Amino acid sequence: MSALATLDGARVLVTGASSGIGAALAPMLAERGATVGLVARRTERLAQILAACEAHGDGHRLWSVDLSDPDAAAAVALAAWDRFGGLDAVVNNAGQPMRRRVQQLDLATVEAVMRTNFLSPVALSLAVLPRMLERDAGVIVNVSSLGGRLGIANEAAYSASKFALSGWSEAMAMDLWSTGVEVRLITPGAIDTEIWDQPGNDPAPYDGPFEPAATVAQTICDALVTDGFERYVPDLKAIAEFKTSDIDTFMAGAVSFVSDKEAGP
Repeated sequence: MSALATLDGARVLVTGASSGIGAALAPMLAERGATVGLVARRTERLAQILAACEAHGDGHRLWSVDLSDPDAAAAVALAAWDRFGGLDAVVNNAGQPMRRRVQQLDLATVEAVMRTNFLSPVALSLAVLPRMLERDAGVIVNVSSLGGRLGIANEAAYSASKFALSGWSEAMAMDLWSTGVEVRLITPGAIDTEIWDQPGNDPAPYDGPFEPAATVAQTICDALVTDGFERYVPDLKAIAEFKTSDIDTFMAGAVSFVSDKEAGP
Protein backbone atom coordinates (compact mmCIF):
# COMPACT_ATOMS: atom_id res chain seq x y z
CA MET A 1 0.00 0.00 0.00
CA SER A 2 1.31 3.43 -0.92
CA ALA A 3 1.49 6.55 1.22
CA LEU A 4 2.08 10.10 -0.08
CA ALA A 5 3.18 10.52 -3.68
CA THR A 6 5.68 13.20 -2.61
CA LEU A 7 6.58 15.40 0.33
CA ASP A 8 6.63 18.45 -1.92
CA GLY A 9 3.43 20.35 -1.12
CA ALA A 10 2.39 17.97 1.68
CA ARG A 11 0.89 19.39 4.86
CA VAL A 12 2.34 17.59 7.87
CA LEU A 13 1.66 18.02 11.59
CA VAL A 14 4.55 16.96 13.87
CA THR A 15 4.17 16.62 17.65
CA GLY A 16 7.12 16.73 20.00
CA ALA A 17 8.75 19.14 17.56
CA SER A 18 10.79 21.19 20.04
CA SER A 19 13.61 18.67 20.50
CA GLY A 20 15.01 15.30 19.49
CA ILE A 21 13.41 13.45 16.60
CA GLY A 22 10.70 16.06 16.04
CA ALA A 23 13.19 18.92 15.93
CA ALA A 24 15.25 17.02 13.35
CA LEU A 25 12.20 16.01 11.33
CA ALA A 26 10.39 19.34 10.92
CA PRO A 27 13.14 21.20 9.00
CA MET A 28 13.84 18.04 6.99
CA LEU A 29 10.23 17.96 5.86
CA ALA A 30 10.32 21.70 5.08
CA GLU A 31 13.48 21.24 3.03
CA ARG A 32 11.62 18.65 0.95
CA GLY A 33 8.81 21.09 0.22
CA ALA A 34 6.29 20.22 2.94
CA THR A 35 4.33 22.76 4.97
CA VAL A 36 4.89 21.83 8.60
CA GLY A 37 2.83 22.35 11.74
CA LEU A 38 4.94 22.09 14.90
CA VAL A 39 3.44 21.09 18.24
CA ALA A 40 5.11 20.94 21.68
CA ARG A 41 5.00 22.65 25.08
CA ARG A 42 8.10 24.85 24.87
CA THR A 43 7.24 27.89 22.77
CA GLU A 44 10.73 29.37 22.70
CA ARG A 45 12.30 26.18 21.40
CA LEU A 46 9.45 25.65 18.95
CA ALA A 47 10.14 29.13 17.59
CA GLN A 48 13.74 28.12 16.87
CA ILE A 49 12.60 25.04 14.95
CA LEU A 50 10.01 27.15 13.12
CA ALA A 51 12.79 29.51 12.01
CA ALA A 52 14.75 26.53 10.69
CA CYS A 53 11.68 25.45 8.70
CA GLU A 54 11.14 28.97 7.37
CA ALA A 55 14.64 28.89 5.89
CA HIS A 56 13.08 26.55 3.30
CA GLY A 57 9.87 28.50 2.67
CA ASP A 58 6.86 30.15 4.26
CA GLY A 59 3.54 28.90 5.61
CA HIS A 60 4.76 26.83 8.56
CA ARG A 61 3.07 27.28 11.91
CA LEU A 62 3.64 26.40 15.57
CA TRP A 63 1.21 25.52 18.32
CA SER A 64 2.33 25.49 21.95
CA VAL A 65 0.27 22.69 23.51
CA ASP A 66 0.68 20.38 26.50
CA LEU A 67 0.19 16.94 24.95
CA SER A 68 -0.38 15.31 28.32
CA ASP A 69 -3.96 16.47 27.70
CA PRO A 70 -5.65 14.28 25.04
CA ASP A 71 -8.40 16.86 24.53
CA ALA A 72 -5.77 19.49 23.74
CA ALA A 73 -4.13 17.07 21.30
CA ALA A 74 -7.41 16.56 19.45
CA ALA A 75 -8.08 20.31 19.40
CA VAL A 76 -4.69 21.21 17.95
CA ALA A 77 -5.12 18.58 15.22
CA LEU A 78 -8.37 20.19 14.10
CA ALA A 79 -6.88 23.68 14.40
CA ALA A 80 -3.98 22.64 12.17
CA TRP A 81 -6.36 21.03 9.68
CA ASP A 82 -8.36 24.25 9.43
CA ARG A 83 -5.24 26.45 9.29
CA PHE A 84 -3.65 24.47 6.44
CA GLY A 85 -6.86 23.58 4.64
CA GLY A 86 -6.27 19.91 5.42
CA LEU A 87 -3.49 17.61 6.60
CA ASP A 88 -1.82 15.01 4.44
CA ALA A 89 0.00 13.43 7.37
CA VAL A 90 0.35 13.58 11.12
CA VAL A 91 3.43 12.36 12.97
CA ASN A 92 2.67 11.41 16.58
CA ASN A 93 6.17 11.78 17.97
CA ALA A 94 5.73 13.44 21.38
CA GLY A 95 6.56 11.23 24.34
CA GLN A 96 7.87 11.17 27.87
CA PRO A 97 10.21 8.69 29.53
CA MET A 98 9.61 6.95 32.84
CA ARG A 99 12.57 5.03 34.21
CA ARG A 100 11.44 3.81 37.60
CA ARG A 101 11.11 0.33 39.05
CA VAL A 102 7.53 -0.88 39.26
CA GLN A 103 7.92 -1.01 43.07
CA GLN A 104 8.26 2.80 43.03
CA LEU A 105 5.39 3.52 40.62
CA ASP A 106 1.94 4.76 41.52
CA LEU A 107 -1.20 4.84 39.43
CA ALA A 108 -1.06 8.61 38.87
CA THR A 109 2.41 8.34 37.33
CA VAL A 110 1.40 5.48 35.05
CA GLU A 111 -1.71 7.38 33.96
CA ALA A 112 0.36 10.49 33.16
CA VAL A 113 2.71 8.49 30.94
CA MET A 114 -0.21 6.80 29.20
CA ARG A 115 -1.85 10.15 28.49
CA THR A 116 1.20 11.58 26.75
CA ASN A 117 2.53 8.47 25.02
CA PHE A 118 -0.71 6.72 24.08
CA LEU A 119 -3.98 8.57 24.68
CA SER A 120 -2.89 11.85 23.08
CA PRO A 121 -1.70 10.18 19.84
CA VAL A 122 -4.98 8.26 19.78
CA ALA A 123 -7.03 11.43 20.39
CA LEU A 124 -5.15 13.36 17.72
CA SER A 125 -5.53 10.54 15.20
CA LEU A 126 -9.23 10.06 15.89
CA ALA A 127 -9.79 13.80 15.50
CA VAL A 128 -8.46 13.89 11.93
CA LEU A 129 -9.47 10.39 10.86
CA PRO A 130 -13.04 11.19 9.74
CA ARG A 131 -11.74 14.00 7.56
CA MET A 132 -9.00 11.82 6.09
CA LEU A 133 -11.54 9.08 5.39
CA GLU A 134 -13.90 11.55 3.74
CA ARG A 135 -11.05 12.59 1.48
CA ASP A 136 -9.86 8.95 1.28
CA ALA A 137 -6.24 9.98 1.73
CA GLY A 138 -3.76 10.61 4.53
CA VAL A 139 -0.96 9.08 6.57
CA ILE A 140 -0.77 8.64 10.35
CA VAL A 141 2.75 7.97 11.64
CA ASN A 142 3.15 6.78 15.21
CA VAL A 143 6.61 6.88 16.77
CA SER A 144 6.78 4.05 19.29
CA SER A 145 9.95 2.47 20.68
CA LEU A 146 11.81 -0.80 20.84
CA GLY A 147 10.30 -0.71 24.34
CA GLY A 148 6.94 -1.11 22.61
CA ARG A 149 7.96 -4.49 21.20
CA LEU A 150 9.88 -5.82 24.22
CA GLY A 151 9.75 -4.96 27.90
CA ILE A 152 12.53 -2.83 29.36
CA ALA A 153 13.57 -3.41 32.97
CA ASN A 154 12.88 -0.37 35.19
CA GLU A 155 10.55 1.08 32.51
CA ALA A 156 7.21 -0.68 33.07
CA ALA A 157 5.09 2.48 32.63
CA TYR A 158 6.98 3.58 29.52
CA SER A 159 6.93 0.12 27.94
CA ALA A 160 3.21 -0.22 28.68
CA SER A 161 2.47 3.05 26.87
CA LYS A 162 4.58 2.12 23.87
CA PHE A 163 3.20 -1.43 23.69
CA ALA A 164 -0.24 0.17 23.62
CA LEU A 165 0.77 2.52 20.81
CA SER A 166 2.29 -0.31 18.78
CA GLY A 167 -0.77 -2.53 19.19
CA TRP A 168 -3.12 0.34 18.39
CA SER A 169 -1.14 1.16 15.25
CA GLU A 170 -1.12 -2.44 14.06
CA ALA A 171 -4.86 -2.94 14.54
CA MET A 172 -5.63 0.52 13.14
CA ALA A 173 -3.68 -0.28 9.98
CA MET A 174 -5.75 -3.43 9.49
CA ASP A 175 -9.04 -1.62 10.08
CA LEU A 176 -8.06 0.98 7.46
CA TRP A 177 -6.59 -1.57 5.03
CA SER A 178 -9.13 -1.01 2.28
CA THR A 179 -9.21 2.78 2.64
CA GLY A 180 -6.90 5.51 1.35
CA VAL A 181 -5.63 6.26 4.88
CA GLU A 182 -2.27 4.69 5.72
CA VAL A 183 -0.66 3.96 9.09
CA ARG A 184 3.07 3.78 9.70
CA LEU A 185 4.83 2.60 12.87
CA ILE A 186 8.37 3.77 13.67
CA THR A 187 10.24 1.69 16.26
CA PRO A 188 13.38 3.52 17.41
CA GLY A 189 16.04 1.96 19.58
CA ALA A 190 18.54 4.04 21.57
CA ILE A 191 18.39 7.50 20.01
CA ASP A 192 20.49 10.53 20.99
CA THR A 193 17.76 12.74 22.49
CA GLU A 194 16.87 14.38 25.81
CA ILE A 195 14.87 11.32 26.85
CA TRP A 196 17.95 9.92 28.62
CA ASP A 197 18.26 12.81 31.09
CA GLN A 198 14.89 13.92 32.43
CA PRO A 199 13.78 14.94 35.94
CA GLY A 200 11.90 12.28 37.87
CA ASN A 201 13.67 9.42 36.09
CA ASP A 202 16.26 7.03 37.47
CA PRO A 203 19.61 6.95 35.65
CA ALA A 204 19.56 4.82 32.52
CA PRO A 205 21.62 1.61 32.75
CA TYR A 206 22.29 1.88 29.00
CA ASP A 207 25.02 4.36 28.11
CA GLY A 208 25.46 3.94 24.37
CA PRO A 209 26.00 3.78 21.50
CA PHE A 210 23.17 6.05 20.33
CA GLU A 211 21.67 6.63 16.90
CA PRO A 212 21.36 10.28 15.77
CA ALA A 213 17.85 11.74 15.84
CA ALA A 214 18.32 12.72 12.19
CA THR A 215 18.46 9.04 11.23
CA VAL A 216 14.98 8.50 12.63
CA ALA A 217 13.77 11.69 10.97
CA GLN A 218 15.02 10.45 7.61
CA THR A 219 13.26 7.14 8.20
CA ILE A 220 9.99 8.95 8.88
CA CYS A 221 10.39 10.95 5.66
CA ASP A 222 10.91 7.67 3.78
CA ALA A 223 7.93 6.05 5.51
CA LEU A 224 5.66 8.86 4.35
CA VAL A 225 6.34 8.16 0.68
CA THR A 226 7.01 4.41 0.54
CA ASP A 227 5.25 1.15 1.35
CA GLY A 228 5.66 -0.88 4.53
CA PHE A 229 3.98 -0.64 7.91
CA GLU A 230 6.87 -0.76 10.42
CA ARG A 231 10.47 0.43 10.48
CA TYR A 232 13.05 -0.28 13.20
CA VAL A 233 15.75 2.41 13.68
CA PRO A 234 18.40 1.07 13.94
CA ASP A 235 17.35 -2.33 12.64
CA LEU A 236 16.93 -4.25 15.91
CA LYS A 237 14.04 -6.36 14.70
CA ALA A 238 16.07 -9.51 15.40
CA ILE A 239 16.07 -8.70 19.14
CA ALA A 240 12.28 -8.43 19.18
CA GLU A 241 12.03 -11.68 17.26
CA PHE A 242 14.41 -13.42 19.68
CA LYS A 243 12.29 -12.26 22.60
CA THR A 244 9.20 -13.89 21.16
CA SER A 245 11.10 -17.12 20.50
CA ASP A 246 12.67 -17.46 23.96
CA ILE A 247 11.21 -14.91 26.35
CA ASP A 248 12.65 -16.46 29.53
CA THR A 249 16.21 -16.25 28.23
CA PHE A 250 15.56 -12.71 27.02
CA MET A 251 14.24 -11.56 30.40
CA ALA A 252 17.07 -13.24 32.32
CA GLY A 253 19.61 -11.51 30.09
CA ALA A 254 17.93 -8.11 30.47
CA VAL A 255 17.83 -8.41 34.27
CA SER A 256 21.49 -9.47 34.33
CA PHE A 257 22.48 -6.49 32.17
CA VAL A 258 20.76 -4.00 34.47
CA SER A 259 22.14 -5.66 37.60
CA ASP A 260 25.70 -5.56 36.23
CA LYS A 261 25.35 -1.88 35.31
CA GLU A 262 23.94 -0.97 38.73
CA ALA A 263 26.73 -2.90 40.48
CA GLY A 264 29.34 -0.88 38.60
CA PRO A 265 32.95 -1.85 37.90
